[in-house]
Amino acid sequence: MMKVVVVEDEALVRRGIVLAVDWASVNCAVAGEAADGAEGLEVIRQVQPDLVVTDIKMPRMDGIEMLRRLREAGNEVRAIILTAYSDFSYAQSALKLGAVDYLLKPFQDGELEAAIQALQRREAPPALPAGSSKYVTAAIGYIAAHYNAPDLCVGSIARSLAVSEGHLSHLFKRETNYTVNSYITTYRIRAAMELLRDCRSKVYEVAEAVGYRDITYFSSTFKKVVGVTPSEYQRQCQ
Repeated sequence: MMKVVVVEDEALVRRGIVLAVDWASVNCAVAGEAADGAEGLEVIRQVQPDLVVTDIKMPRMDGIEMLRRLREAGNEVRAIILTAYSDFSYAQSALKLGAVDYLLKPFQDGELEAAIQALQRREAPPALPAGSSKYVTAAIGYIAAHYNAPDLCVGSIARSLAVSEGHLSHLFKRETNYTVNSYITTYRIRAAMELLRDCRSKVYEVAEAVGYRDITYFSSTFKKVVGVTPSEYQRQCQ
């Protein structure tokens, strides 16, 4: 079961999230709550949650600064952002810091649960055979935390694990039937599909949010994997 921390400065909203969301239906339990980013940092340090649900605008420390400090401290906890601002730039800042989704407040019943289910589908790695190596398991975790970094590659993953690129590539292909690069691409495109379901998201913004600097390359890669262009996919979801 996933442990969740809720960070929201409006007490009634926070209690509504804690008590009204059907956490059990998405295999989650609220393990802590906080009224601002500074308090959130301490609760997260103590609880070590799997997921943080946080507002962006809060007193003392906002959600973006809280995420930035978590990343600087090496904490790659997944985050869903809540914001009253109907401007993708706020969510984009959070996505660059590793947030997995955002919801506009006030969100409707079932929206948060749906966002968590989408995250669970996207974060779930391919099934690994029993006894898979610690390097492959760690590499998959690293990709999940850094898929939005444009420079993510076999080399950067191997350096983080203190293993040679050749050895990691060999193990990864043998144990998952993916090359490292194809796994990264698949992961990024799955993340892009989730973001594109929000009609407010522009294709170039989604491309940047999942680690692509070149929108043309992103669009061609997306079509190879999904079968339609990002724009066509987004229209189909409306």
